[in-house]
Amino acid sequence: MRQAEPIPQEMLTGALKRGAVKKNVAAIHVSGKLTLLQRKLSNVLLLNAYDALISQPKHQIDARTLALMIGYNSNDTATLRDALRGLAETVAEWDMLDEKGRQEWGVSSLLSYAKLRGGICEYAYSPALAEKLHDPKVFALINLNIQRRFSSGHGLALYENCYRFVRTGSTGWWPLETFRRLMGVDDSAYYETFKHLNAKIIKPAVDEVNRTSNIEITPEFAKKGRTVTEIRFKIRENKQLAMFDIDDGEALRGSPVYERLLALGVSDRLARQWMAEHGEAAVAEKLAYVAGQDGVKSPVGYLRAALAGDFNAPAAVEAPAPSAEALALAAARAEAAKRAASEEAARDAERLQRKARFAAVEQAVSRRNPTQRDADKRLFMTRLEGELEREEFRRHGWTSALNSRAIFAFWEEMIPGIYEDSSAA
Repeated sequence: MRQAEPIPQEMLTGALKRGAVKKNVAAIHVSGKLTLLQRKLSNVLLLNAYDALISQPKHQIDARTLALMIGYNSNDTATLRDALRGLAETVAEWDMLDEKGRQEWGVSSLLSYAKLRGGICEYAYSPALAEKLHDPKVFALINLNIQRRFSSGHGLALYENCYRFVRTGSTGWWPLETFRRLMGVDDSAYYETFKHLNAKIIKPAVDEVNRTSNIEITPEFAKKGRTVTEIRFKIRENKQLAMFDIDDGEALRGSPVYERLLALGVSDRLARQWMAEHGEAAVAEKLAYVAGQDGVKSPVGYLRAALAGDFNAPAAVEAPAPSAEALALAAARAEAAKRAASEEAARDAERLQRKARFAAVEQAVSRRNPTQRDADKRLFMTRLEGELEREEFRRHGWTSALNSRAIFAFWEEMIPGIYEDSSAA
């Protein structure tokens, strides 16, 4: 899967142009059980509704724009319906102090209703939850460009719950019961064992946050005797991915190139995106090129095409020389983009290899007779250590993603060289 591309700004209106969603810290804890798609969907819907969250009882968004913003480029409306249904069925709970210092507890579904009609998604929040989500006093900024880079719900859940503490440097201590609730696994007996929680939830989620987002986190554990009872995360900014942070634009906003982009009609966010991706010197060159063309009806569209197509500026027009600071910033961002592209390519190769190996396993299984298939399954089940892994295999058989490594090793032992004919292996 290739990295999701930025949303074209001309497709966005109103609050969607902000690019980040305010999430009340009392409500940010409630969606631990959401799938990755549902969590992304929840953030985009909140961003779209935010400016009118209190003043309007219902909100609308174009379904195509919605799909693009959650990185779901598909016409599969059944999946979108399922995700919306999940939000309506998920309960939000808050426990906080009101404006008079009194304890306030409340509960509400995340969406009071949602419907799709004529390519439009219409939805609403309960008045009580809308008030909490719109509270300006305490909130975290969830950057939707970063959100689109996550591929697991646990990783995104951990990012959301850590990012709001970036300025304090630590989440503070959470009892493991609270952490399991935030990750949506509080009803699983399997994850009551710290070894399982650490191996399956904490380590993979921390790794994804550090690879994917604009922060780096380090877990720390507190014990009573030999038992881990609490967890906290130390947090620092990830400088390599700061280009994706919506708040990392003050230096760019002070540039003459930025001012020229805004004067041309380019939005704040798109201006900073182009300067980060192409460098100030290249953008200035293309601005000069566009200015030298006669009869251009859409300067912004023409500039977009010039940047994408690397049109050459006339020799007589000289772009302003970039400062040393701008050059250093552009070089750092180019290196970060190169590293991110390399990591994405490695992930793509790994996904292709997994797909090819699953196909090889499926072909091998199809050649076995029913008696052999039953024997294979029984033998494989004896090699699985945990009940979670065994249950996953009962449900999904040889396509179980959770058991992929064990499955591949098992069939390599059964049929040596089974993956050698696969070009992706």
